[in-house]
Amino acid sequence: MLAMAVFAVAGVALLGVADNNYRHISHLEEQMFANWVASNQLVEASLDKTWPPKNNRKGKVEMAGRTWYWQQKVVKTANKEMRAVTMEIRLDEDEELVTTSVTTYLAQDKP
Repeated sequence: MLAMAVFAVAGVALLGVADNNYRHISHLEEQMFANWVASNQLVEASLDKTWPPKNNRKGKVEMAGRTWYWQQKVVKTANKEMRAVTMEIRLDEDEELVTTSVTTYLAQDKP
């Protein structure tokens, strides 16, 4: 009887650990895909030749069977020929919190 109680407690603890592990893996997967989406959108922004980059551009993209919503934010820097571009990624268009945010700096092309 005592052995069954010990195994029952151990089984419940093992199920808790497995559930916790699954949630963490799901979160890491979501972060990884969100970072890929942000990186892809920053590459597209760097290939766009308009200056300065457009602020608050929005869009959506499909990746890994999900729809990801992105928003581009552009901030002036101390150097007039550079801009900080931040790409915010969300899983829900109306969500206030971002899944991930990646920033890069773009320089103005010299003629």
